[in-house]
Amino acid sequence: MSGGLSGDERRERLLALVTQGVNRADDLAATLGVTVSTIRRDLGRLVSEGRVVRTYGGAVAGLQAVSEAPLAERARQHRAAKEAIGRLAASLVEDDQTLLLDAGTTVARLAAALRGRSGLTVVTSGLSTAEELEPVPDIELYLLGGRVRRISQGLVGPLAEAALRRITADTVFLGADGLDPRRGICEATLEQTHLKELMAGSAGRVVVLADASKLGVAPFEAWAPLDPPWTLVTDSGADPAMLERFGTAGVTVLVAEVPDAVEATA
Repeated sequence: MSGGLSGDERRERLLALVTQGVNRADDLAATLGVTVSTIRRDLGRLVSEGRVVRTYGGAVAGLQAVSEAPLAERARQHRAAKEAIGRLAASLVEDDQTLLLDAGTTVARLAAALRGRSGLTVVTSGLSTAEELEPVPDIELYLLGGRVRRISQGLVGPLAEAALRRITADTVFLGADGLDPRRGICEATLEQTHLKELMAGSAGRVVVLADASKLGVAPFEAWAPLDPPWTLVTDSGADPAMLERFGTAGVTVLVAEVPDAVEATA
């Protein structure tokens, strides 16, 4: 029974049960000694935080516990590919443009590649992106307001969305936890995907930065659809068949070369 557990403690118990394979709301409620409606609210909270996803087999909806890696951990993954993607993406930027930059490790590498450029206006939802550009005096830098999502160092929520409605950019550069040629960008929470949709709608050109490991992958259940045409910048480790799927869907694909020896040690 849940006894005097706080909401946070109860959700941790709930997450442990889901990890063990218990995924029926009534079974979870009986085990924790709470109502089914409480379990549903708690599950909704865990889903919104990206800690649980709903999975479907036939007509039965199940639950699966997932873990979103912290930003520092993701920054260490596929570093050479992200650096190459950032440099190639920077070549798409012209002086005196207004850019929207997403949160995320790959977009932060683009930001680093923009150092030395002049006349740019950059609006970003990413704290790590802003950190890269803050020392650059020739780039006008704006941070969207909103709630800090600490695990991704990104700003989300109504304040960020309200600010976006006052902005028009030449190009938006978006990151992704997963990317599908038809469904678009996959992220841990609906807050993230809604913000990405608004960012895409605020720019004349949409560019998604995603290393090869993100292509065709759906680690979570929240999606941001993207209407073609848009551009994908990825790396040379991508499966050619997967790149063909993106091309067939009307996506312009740009591939950054990453030497095998370098990527193997990155």
